[in-house]
Amino acid sequence: MKIHVLGSGAGGGFPQWNCNCHNCHRLRHKEMQGVARTQSSIAVSTDNRNWLLFNTSPDILTQLEAFPAIQPKEGVRDTGIKAIMLIDSQIDHTTGMLMLREGKPLDVYCTEMVKDDLTTGFPLFKMLGDYCTVNHHPVPIDGCGFTVPLIDDLRFYTQALKSKAPPYSPHRHDPHEGDNIGVIIEQISTGKKVFYSPGLGEIEPHVMAAMQEVDCIMVDGTFWTDDEMCTQNISPKRAREIGHLPQSGENGMIEVLNSIEKPRKILIHINNTNPILDDNSKERKILNDNGIEVAYDGLEIDL
Repeated sequence: MKIHVLGSGAGGGFPQWNCNCHNCHRLRHKEMQGVARTQSSIAVSTDNRNWLLFNTSPDILTQLEAFPAIQPKEGVRDTGIKAIMLIDSQIDHTTGMLMLREGKPLDVYCTEMVKDDLTTGFPLFKMLGDYCTVNHHPVPIDGCGFTVPLIDDLRFYTQALKSKAPPYSPHRHDPHEGDNIGVIIEQISTGKKVFYSPGLGEIEPHVMAAMQEVDCIMVDGTFWTDDEMCTQNISPKRAREIGHLPQSGENGMIEVLNSIEKPRKILIHINNTNPILDDNSKERKILNDNGIEVAYDGLEIDL
């Protein structure tokens, strides 16, 4: 199984276009050791030819041009993208589909709640109907396994996570199962597994069970502290309030990951305010000392 990180940043990417925070300012002026990141998305394949996208960020065109394996190989119009799976209906995970409209119908796998959001509050599916159309394939939220045509030798297990729907959603303040999911990706022939969850606000029992059984964890690395955006005068909202478990502190992501011995541990969906974006920061050293990696655009994982 090959996993290619198309984008590793949170919404807005890094540096964010309108942000002058400590990290964004220093990266622009080459005053820190770090790299730019586009918005979160990964691609998965077993044959390096047919790919399943997880989320489609607004940066999708740049991401695809930087990834030769997924580019056209046959015919006048072609793509290595065989299907898309949406983790949630957040703008930074879905609007890239608008950039993929010049072709065949898009086969999109998502929960019924995500489909509802993308046909009501943000009617993306309806908009695309006038261009390429969307074929919706519902995914279970109870951990049942399923396969995706043309994505050979992979089985997927999706499970509901506690989180909020996007601000535009008609049920933003009335959470439903399926607003956000985590996914176990299993290679059938080898038994190798990955758990992918770029938005994770709470370690529920089934989430811990999933992380304990896989060979690689790719999870929410958005914030270092719960009050990160508050202390930087960016927003009054806390990490947990908007559905992201911070890395530091009691019951934070570092503590959670340290309780699991087996898998490779990688943080993805890094917000531009997070000090771990600085390769030389003390926070990054803490992660390194704990055997926790930080994803970057172009990272390839082979299992």
